[in-house]
Amino acid sequence: MRLDKLVAELTGMTRSQARDVIVKGRVCVNGEVNKTTAEQVKEDSDVLTLDGKRLTFQKFVYYMLHKPAGTVSATQDKDAKTVLSLLTEEDRKRRNLFPVGRLDKDTEGLLFLTDDGMLSHKLISPKKHADKLYFAKLAREITEEDIKLFASGMKVDEELTAMPAELRRLSETEFSGFLPSGGFAAAVTLQEGKFHQVKRMFAATGNEVLYLKRMAMGGVRLDESLAPGAYRSLTEEELRTLQDSVRSEG
Repeated sequence: MRLDKLVAELTGMTRSQARDVIVKGRVCVNGEVNKTTAEQVKEDSDVLTLDGKRLTFQKFVYYMLHKPAGTVSATQDKDAKTVLSLLTEEDRKRRNLFPVGRLDKDTEGLLFLTDDGMLSHKLISPKKHADKLYFAKLAREITEEDIKLFASGMKVDEELTAMPAELRRLSETEFSGFLPSGGFAAAVTLQEGKFHQVKRMFAATGNEVLYLKRMAMGGVRLDESLAPGAYRSLTEEELRTLQDSVRSEG
């Protein structure tokens, strides 16, 4: 494979960017500087480094983002700030990244960004049973009847009959640091992600969501150290957990 093509594939650079770093002598092949962009190299045996760091192939990238309120879960939007705008310019250009599913504009919390379309599709498919955990602050305390309604697969409105979901009360100790203090709090675990679903489900019980935050998805929990707007790469263990969560039949 041509050296510039391989460097581009290994780094996520464009071909012109790859040629630029090669010509500047920043790329070594088997320990030797190589400035010939069209040089043929063996991707399975030659060792490439960029600025002294070995380049290894990464088929897909996976980020965990703490989505802040006021951003939209989209790759572009003419009226609002998107979640991709929170990435560094380098990370935005490396891959064709997109958010896995959606969080409402005013909803905070865990959102994955990737270029792995297959995993994304599985994570948002109700058939794969990937749990999504939300913490909510509510206008009133939930009742035992509310819990039963959520568990039964309630008819939310004319457009949505929700799959069974788990609803439970949260103590202030459990949500401390994640939700505003005081008031009524609940945790909801569901396997769907319909438009405004959590808010619509509570509205169907005569309750109102005042604040909503997604805490986990596919068994991976939001990193407590990530401030709103911050992100990081998934660890290998977290990625395995996500992949395992969607390996069920269906």
